[in-house]
Amino acid sequence: MRSLRRRPLIAAVLCCALAALAAGPSPDGGDGGDDDGGGVGAEVARLYQDAAVATQRYEQGRREADAQRVRAVRAEGLLDGQRRRLGALHEDLGRIARAQYRTGGGLPMAARLLMADSPDQLMRGQHVLATAQSAVGRAIDRSRRAEARLVADEARTASAWQALEKRTAELAVLKKSIEAKLEDARSRLQGQADASVAAGSCRGAVRLEQPPLDGTLAWVAPVESYQLSAGFGSDGSHWAHRHTGQDFAVPIGTPVRAAGAGRVVRVSCGGAFGIEIVLQHPGGYYTQYAHLAAVAVDPGQQVLAGQWIGQSGTSGNSTGPHLHFEVRITPDMGSALDPVPWLAERGEPVG
Repeated sequence: MRSLRRRPLIAAVLCCALAALAAGPSPDGGDGGDDDGGGVGAEVARLYQDAAVATQRYEQGRREADAQRVRAVRAEGLLDGQRRRLGALHEDLGRIARAQYRTGGGLPMAARLLMADSPDQLMRGQHVLATAQSAVGRAIDRSRRAEARLVADEARTASAWQALEKRTAELAVLKKSIEAKLEDARSRLQGQADASVAAGSCRGAVRLEQPPLDGTLAWVAPVESYQLSAGFGSDGSHWAHRHTGQDFAVPIGTPVRAAGAGRVVRVSCGGAFGIEIVLQHPGGYYTQYAHLAAVAVDPGQQVLAGQWIGQSGTSGNSTGPHLHFEVRITPDMGSALDPVPWLAERGEPVG
């Protein structure tokens, strides 16, 4: 059964400027002097960063546009309500005028005096009507001013919404462009990895500027964001025997991390595992990272838990981009343990 696990990238990683330094000598004696794989690997890493930033900005812009759209709809609703209130006030003023007419308000003052029971009654009626007319008139004036303010607010809100929609669309185009460049760089990186495997000679190590490491963690998953695919002990036509590790489905060029502190005991190219790295850890354990597209370490190098040691790929006997990860009790095949419970026992559950 395939299981899904996604972890957000460490925020600091988005701010790292990933660059390639000088390529080291080929770990297995191959000539890496004219190698440009380090440049492509660093380009992939840099584009990963750019794509992550572009995606973050796009998602933020989309959220802001959605929020502004809600404000625009609310402003429109407020304006409609204010217009309804203004219409009701106009109706009130009309009713007052009609009532005044029906009660003789349209007659000359002399006639109303003759028809009234008393001058006091006439004056009281006139005062009530005048007060009502004045109150409704003031309410209409206030409502008109409020309507004018709401019209201006609605225009500003709609304009801001349209501007955010335009910016979000531009960010979507930028995001798509970066992703296209990343896909092209991945293809070139994998092409160089395939050439290395075919020649049986590793290219020089890609030197990546490392992200900040959490020194409190002794063990980490070999990649940060992944989907588990083939598990330990799986049976199938892809393997001569049962599967000896855990596969993490990730795109080509994904940074691969040292699961724990240790020493690089093998960097090799060729064979079923393609480009692979084997680390030795305290306590007599070894970890293997296979089907890589590039390596970022040399044999004998000391590494820390979480340090980027390479980039994932689909080299060797691989049906698609993924990292093949093993835990062993020797550096060689045939001594593998199930890595999932092994990591879980060390405080790093995967799945």
